[in-house]
Amino acid sequence: MQAEKLMEILGADFYTGVPDSQLKALCNCLMNTYGIDPQHHIIAANEGNCAALAAGYHLATGKVPVVYMQNSGEGNIINPAASLLNDKVYAIPMIFVIGWRGEPGIHDEPQHIYQGEVTLKLLEDMGIASFVIGKETTDAQLAEAMQRFRPLLEKGLDVAFVVRKGALSYDGKVKYQNDYPLKREEIIRRITAVSGNDPIVSTTGKASRELFEIRTAAGETHARDFLTVGSMGHSSSIALGVALQKPETKVWCIDGDGAVLMHMGAMAILGSQKPKNLIHIVINNGAHETVGGMPTAAANMDLPAIARACGYAYAASVCDADALDKELAAARERGALSLIEVKCAIGARDDLGRPTTTALENKQNFMQYLRTL
Repeated sequence: MQAEKLMEILGADFYTGVPDSQLKALCNCLMNTYGIDPQHHIIAANEGNCAALAAGYHLATGKVPVVYMQNSGEGNIINPAASLLNDKVYAIPMIFVIGWRGEPGIHDEPQHIYQGEVTLKLLEDMGIASFVIGKETTDAQLAEAMQRFRPLLEKGLDVAFVVRKGALSYDGKVKYQNDYPLKREEIIRRITAVSGNDPIVSTTGKASRELFEIRTAAGETHARDFLTVGSMGHSSSIALGVALQKPETKVWCIDGDGAVLMHMGAMAILGSQKPKNLIHIVINNGAHETVGGMPTAAANMDLPAIARACGYAYAASVCDADALDKELAAARERGALSLIEVKCAIGARDDLGRPTTTALENKQNFMQYLRTL
């Protein structure tokens, strides 16, 4: 099904969401149609943020908005869906478009398996009627489903379209790029050169995949690295938990701009705890690159200023290799909570692989390594 046809049948003129690779066709169509436009399309920090933003749109216009997301974000909408949108509270209608990662019977990465199993059940438990869109779904079938949903929306209920892998297509092209010279893989390689035997907690997506391949290419152990393959936005909190229990060990967190935005409150907790042994590195390419490259709000933010306001002892931003090397070396010797933002180009190797160890093996090896420190 063409993404344009999906938009036509939904009949909405306001979309907000968190990009998903399975919804890349829709995301690219939205970017070509609206770009980032406060009247029609906003990429938000997390899915709960989207639901609240869409609720405000409905309150101001009386119209029904669309919220798009990966199914991993269902957890972030449970609270607003139950305590804000629900017809027992404010009865705010909303159309959710959800990419179905980890659909039973379809091979996917480990972080998507359980979420895929409970995707439809979570919607059912929240009282959200759903319709699954697959490759075989016709325009007429989708239109019929939307017609069935309209009376529910008029009653203030929410509905969802769950999109299977490959169900949506879009012929238009969108190029996401910036002018920064450093590639993320090179940044991570420089981090590993300075961090030595220190443990690293890396964020979800391509950053962890690149870290794994860098270790493999160098013939180094993977035991020092905790690869946060899921739970986007939580790697810095995981790193904090490790750092507080290992105060004599330097702990590095490799984070991304989209992940930082998703749960930015973590920076306030980091700043309040002020672990002297934690170095928080945010690789900022201003994009949700792992799921397609759509922009984040972090491209134009002053992350070091936010870190300092949260209580970080030191924060800096760099965009070239020499400055990065100096900041990494200084942070390792500083003995104070530090943030280094690294402005980064969009892009990764086409042949970038995935970890060959399981998530459980990663956890066990990392825990065993921490016991030696």
